[in-house]
Amino acid sequence: MIEKILDQAARHWRLIVLAAWLGLGAWMIFSAWSRIQGFGLGDTDDNMRMSQVRDLLHGQDWFDLGQHKLDPPVGANVHWSRLVDLPLAGLILLLRPWIGGAEAERAAIAIAPLLPYLLLIFSLALTTRRLVDRRAFWLAILALFFAGSTNGMFAPTRIDHHGWQLALLALALSGVADPKRARGGVTLGVASALSLTIGLEMLIYLALAGVATVLIWVDDRDQRRRLASYAVSLAGGTALGFAAFASYANRLAVCDALSPVWLSDALIGGSLMLGLAMLSPQRVPVRLALAAGAALLIAGFHALMWPHCLSRLEGVSPELYRVWLSHVREARPIYRHGWQVAALIAALPVTGLFGWALLVWRARADRDLLRRTLSVAAPALVAGFLLLWQTRTGPAAQMMAIPAVISLGWFFAPLAFNSERSVVRVLGTSALVLLAVGGAVPMVVNLIPDDKPTPREIAINRANRRCSSMAGLHAVAVQPAGKVFTFVDLGPRLITVTHHTSIAGPYHRNSQAIEDVMHAFRAGEPQAHRLIAKYHSDYLLICPDMSTSTIFLSETPKGFYAQLTKGQVPGWLSPVDLPKNSPFRMWRVTR
Repeated sequence: MIEKILDQAARHWRLIVLAAWLGLGAWMIFSAWSRIQGFGLGDTDDNMRMSQVRDLLHGQDWFDLGQHKLDPPVGANVHWSRLVDLPLAGLILLLRPWIGGAEAERAAIAIAPLLPYLLLIFSLALTTRRLVDRRAFWLAILALFFAGSTNGMFAPTRIDHHGWQLALLALALSGVADPKRARGGVTLGVASALSLTIGLEMLIYLALAGVATVLIWVDDRDQRRRLASYAVSLAGGTALGFAAFASYANRLAVCDALSPVWLSDALIGGSLMLGLAMLSPQRVPVRLALAAGAALLIAGFHALMWPHCLSRLEGVSPELYRVWLSHVREARPIYRHGWQVAALIAALPVTGLFGWALLVWRARADRDLLRRTLSVAAPALVAGFLLLWQTRTGPAAQMMAIPAVISLGWFFAPLAFNSERSVVRVLGTSALVLLAVGGAVPMVVNLIPDDKPTPREIAINRANRRCSSMAGLHAVAVQPAGKVFTFVDLGPRLITVTHHTSIAGPYHRNSQAIEDVMHAFRAGEPQAHRLIAKYHSDYLLICPDMSTSTIFLSETPKGFYAQLTKGQVPGWLSPVDLPKNSPFRMWRVTR
């Protein structure tokens, strides 16, 4: 009976995926309804994305991605792409005549993150069908539900670029897993090109998938169609992406976005791979030597032509790293977070280690399946190990682990289900299914009481919540328009929901503005005055107890921010009258 149901589901898997997406999307919108209504763009990138979209709709040049409400009149240099702006802008333009501008924006921030979510679910189902079993696709949907770091990137109001990049990475891996050679190569190449057009966050995983494609050809010359189609689609797609979306700033030889640096690498790499596919000599050692030679040519070209792109792609100075980037939570390794957070993030990638071992062992007799399994496993395992470097790899690590994790339940649960003992059938099957969908660790963690938050932690959480809320910012928004000197993490929210401008946001290309803001709150009063006056600031705004402020208090307890919180306000600041319940303190700069 169960076999018939699974076979029937496998025949209609696309409809089931679509229905699951609609159901999950409806549930996510319902769960986030109050946040949507409150225009709760909680992340700095989400706020900046909305500001960028508004600027585009108000007539800003397509290739001008400068944010002119930060550090005006110069503006902030943003390394993003217009590609992610298009769905948001399209939804707003479509809905604005019917429901008005404000409601159109609310609808857009609710719907836009769910568009790449459909691509993600579809791609994961495809990879699962190709590597595990064509009937196991539905487990990927269940597992995604428990992949908190991944799922959170597609929640309503999460309108930044990370969701699209995760979805395109999933699509790329489904191409690697595709047994049809030309189709698989094109899928990988197009997905890689689109992802690079958006940003470079997934570069290492896409590069590993490309290397795997070459190695598949080395092992089997009949895979030349896969390699050729990948080469052409990668080079052509990257060139089109650069021509259509590269901003004026990204047409320079910058390292942190699709620029002439990565375009030239893609074109040369694509040309070399196409040449390899056309030659395809008979002997494996010859093919391996040619592939190694091509890799050395690409690496040599990059090193000689673009030596400045051999280190961190952000190119931040040691000072900027010290005062700012080292304090960014997602840039910290997983072991520097609490055990509960670490367990929830690492559970799927760690379990995936055993799943990949099982899938490799199972595919040992099928050389083609073995190659494809190893090729998908490589970036997944690397993402898991990179958690020891930065926690920001968590969403990708969880997502790529899903096919491996569900294989454990798919192959072992039937053993328990067919047991003669009812206890084993019920408890064993349930435990294995929970393990397979990644639900076991979250359930256990949720059963363990959280440590009671300290009064200080309660105050910080309350300040973070109130100072980003529309209600909290209302009193600031009604002040006459001006340039506001405030925390780096508050700048994007301020320019998005008020008519004010600000100095800096957490975007590394604007290193001097970030350094000046971080130094001003740490410095003594004379240096703070000089830095605030440097930007011709009209206002100074602080949110006491906000997370950023804890840095200033802990590192410089006698600095300018600490003085302000103690009521030691210099004469060049005049207080702005805010409501007593306002989370902010605000002053007008008088000289």
